[in-house]
Amino acid sequence: MLNNIQEFNNILPLVILGGGIVLSLLIEMYSDKSEKVLPWFSVVLLLAAGFYSLISVNDISVVFKDMLRTGGNVNIFYFIFTFGAALVCLLSIDYLKKYGAYYGEFYILVQSSVLGMMFMAGAEDIFMIFLGLELMSISFYVLAGINRKKLNANEASLKYFLLGAFATGFIVYGIALIYGSAQTTSIDIIAQKFPELSTNILFITGVLLFLIGFSFKVAAFPFHMWVPDVYEGSATTVAGLFSTGGKAAAFAAIIVTLGSVFNGIDHNIFEPYLAVIAVLSMLFGSIVAISQDNIKRMLAYSSIAHAGYMLIGLAAGNYDGQAGIIFYLAAYTFMNLGAFGIVAIIEGKEEANLNLSSYSGLASRQPMLAALLSLFMFSLAGIPPFAGFFGKYYVFIAAIKAHLTWLAIVGVISSVISVYFYLRVVVLMYFKEQETEVSVENTNSGLLAVMISVLLVIVIGIAPGSLIDLISSFLK
Repeated sequence: MLNNIQEFNNILPLVILGGGIVLSLLIEMYSDKSEKVLPWFSVVLLLAAGFYSLISVNDISVVFKDMLRTGGNVNIFYFIFTFGAALVCLLSIDYLKKYGAYYGEFYILVQSSVLGMMFMAGAEDIFMIFLGLELMSISFYVLAGINRKKLNANEASLKYFLLGAFATGFIVYGIALIYGSAQTTSIDIIAQKFPELSTNILFITGVLLFLIGFSFKVAAFPFHMWVPDVYEGSATTVAGLFSTGGKAAAFAAIIVTLGSVFNGIDHNIFEPYLAVIAVLSMLFGSIVAISQDNIKRMLAYSSIAHAGYMLIGLAAGNYDGQAGIIFYLAAYTFMNLGAFGIVAIIEGKEEANLNLSSYSGLASRQPMLAALLSLFMFSLAGIPPFAGFFGKYYVFIAAIKAHLTWLAIVGVISSVISVYFYLRVVVLMYFKEQETEVSVENTNSGLLAVMISVLLVIVIGIAPGSLIDLISSFLK
């Protein structure tokens, strides 16, 4: 009885969110005030699940017949997903009216996608990863085209669906080969049998196909084709969710699947693949972002570069690399959501004010927004003492410890290149004259979300050691 109660307490974040989705459906169907109630209900629901995840971070267990892990870094991922999605809901309250897509199902889809992310992060079985991936992906395909009246949104949704389905095909075929050669889908058993499985060409092919499929999901080069168009065509707040929650969930699935395998061997046999796509993603994302005039496309290419930095941690194949990725994802989620949040606030009707030229002279008209956006740009560029700097620092250190110093050097070069396009936005806001009249609508909920993001970025930047120590303590 006590064990059952403890198990229930450990899965409570999932129960809270699952029950909340059912309640949200009932509110949407039967309440006349669902338009006002549902956004705030979603925010409270997600924050409650996130706070409980932090409180119960030390309650480590494996439940559901050894298919789902709870506690430890799983709960840290839960916090990243739920808090990130809560900020997206806050940003969307006024933005969706401006965007012309105020549908109740928007919030239900956001909640459902987060539930899928949580399944992926806690998976102890490959099929649990697949279940979470599909729940998240289907929600994302619909969210990309939530405004049916906009051609760009329809195009974004279709591209995301087609390429997402293509990536899922790789993952499913990879899972089939892994199961066929290992004769199990349990991640723990696969990790134990890895020394003998590593000589099986079918097993290695299956893992590579699995990695290729998730390379699509994390937006790594050369599997990034969908990213710029999908981010540009989707609602800005939705693009923020794709670039943070979606990326964090995909990395969580890779860490869950390969983390124990990597740490049980002397040499990471997938290092060449991971190192090559890390280099290509960093350099491609940073160089192409320089030529972008649309700020959403610039952030899309920036997202590709950041995927490359995080892949350095996977290529390192050690505990430090895993801890660095989780820390990086926590920092990246809030600094990127903050940047997308300010873009959503400044964006006008009919997708106006998205060109970089619209940000000229912003500091004289909206000094607070300009200051906040500058802070996020500095953090994304990896300038100390902001959270983004420490994210890069930890993955670079992991690479050096794994004797991949050359990879860390490429990462530093890519970071130096990226400083140009991040600081260009700051220069435009503070040192250029206003070219066109840009009116910014007041949104208290949007500003609240941005302020929370700023606070979290600053806190992570001030005390990075506390977070990295907590993450590392659950890996050893």
